[in-house]
Amino acid sequence: MTWKTRNRSFYYQGAPEPEDFDFKRSETALLVIDVQNTYVERPDRATLDEAGKAHYDAWTPFHVRMSEIVIPRAAELLRLARKSGIECLFARIACQGKDGRDRSLSQKMPGWNNLLLPKDEHAAQIVPQLAPQGDEITVTKTTDSALTGTNLRLILHNLGIRNVICLGIFTDQCVSSTVRSLADESFQVIVIEDCCAAGDHALHEQELAIINMIYCHVMNAAELTEMMKLG
Repeated sequence: MTWKTRNRSFYYQGAPEPEDFDFKRSETALLVIDVQNTYVERPDRATLDEAGKAHYDAWTPFHVRMSEIVIPRAAELLRLARKSGIECLFARIACQGKDGRDRSLSQKMPGWNNLLLPKDEHAAQIVPQLAPQGDEITVTKTTDSALTGTNLRLILHNLGIRNVICLGIFTDQCVSSTVRSLADESFQVIVIEDCCAAGDHALHEQELAIINMIYCHVMNAAELTEMMKLG
């Protein structure tokens, strides 16, 4: 099974297979979404109480996926994109004020998504393996969507970009919100499934099926590399 038939929801079970895309590299950008230190660094499990250890263990599959699959494959895609002259862009969650007063409501809600990431702190930085190089552009947001929460729309327009390849975290949150916003603005969007992750892998797979074929097309890194002849 290839990207043309995988990740199909109820709505697209009988839809025809899409054609391969013939993207001009000068009109294509690779967008890395929110792969930041705060999401990949962990405390020493031995220092935690029982509730903390249970929480730690629940998140272990995500961290394994990030370290063994998502980050290495995303790093390789970045390398190939840079070599091929594809624009590489980055989005990260970070607030301007140290107290987070400029955050959107969704990042002030109680619970896991209550994010306080002042822009200059270590936790808010993109992980070293995927860090921007040279004059590559990074946008900073306090929203889920990298398009609605920043001037990314204008940047893409000024760069002449029509196609956006998305990867990062979390599939069911900031990746999905960004993809939907891009689709609404008539960008052609591809999501790289093995360069994304959600806290729970079932959520990752569910969200891919939801957004595939309507807001984007979902494929893996090897399929994109072959289709765009990036190797």
